[in-house]
Amino acid sequence: MDVGIRELRDNLSRHLAEVRSGRTVTVTDHGQPVARIVPVGAPTRLERLRAEGRVQPARHKKQPAPDPIRADGSVGELIDEQRR
Repeated sequence: MDVGIRELRDNLSRHLAEVRSGRTVTVTDHGQPVARIVPVGAPTRLERLRAEGRVQPARHKKQPAPDPIRADGSVGELIDEQRR
């Protein structure tokens, strides 16, 4: 069920009753989906994939990105310089 933000705000109790009954409500902003309200007991897609053994949690923590490298000139100039 798709519902706009204003409609959700104006009829929140009714839409939450739909969610309690097991339905998923997709919230839209100018016709574009922005959020989903799902029943608490329903497993997420990721949880279902894990239960099926199709995905596994990461074995190692993600490493932080390295510090950016400082360079003089634009990216185009740096590429031109490396091509020579």
